[in-house]
Amino acid sequence: ISAFAQHLKRQGRFEIPKWADYVKTGKFKELPPMDPDWLYVRAASVVRKLYIRKGTGVGGFRKVYGGKHRRGTCTKVYAKASGKVIRYVLQQLEEMGLVEQVEEGSGRMITKEGQRELDTVAVQAVATEDDDEDED
Repeated sequence: ISAFAQHLKRQGRFEIPKWADYVKTGKFKELPPMDPDWLYVRAASVVRKLYIRKGTGVGGFRKVYGGKHRRGTCTKVYAKASGKVIRYVLQQLEEMGLVEQVEEGSGRMITKEGQRELDTVAVQAVATEDDDEDED
């Protein structure tokens, strides 16, 4: 995921909106993410999940990225993640040609080009990892 996030950042085709600095990733969070590249990481994670399971939509990703909402003295309950962030990421990936909408039903699936790009980045990441082990 981190290798593909760096790949997205290097390409420069993924636009970071103004609101990315101060938006939270869900109502159950207290603060926005500390990592300045968090949107690239979320995009890479979304692409990976679509690679594994096609047909997932915004609602499905809201469940996946949701978490525990701490309500003070009340019991903790599950809360969904922010839909705007996920929708924006999916729209940007669609513009890049990595993701497309499913014809029947709803949700998104990864394109052939997106699959090829993910595979090449994965091969490069494994190759650099092997080089690091050889040097040790």
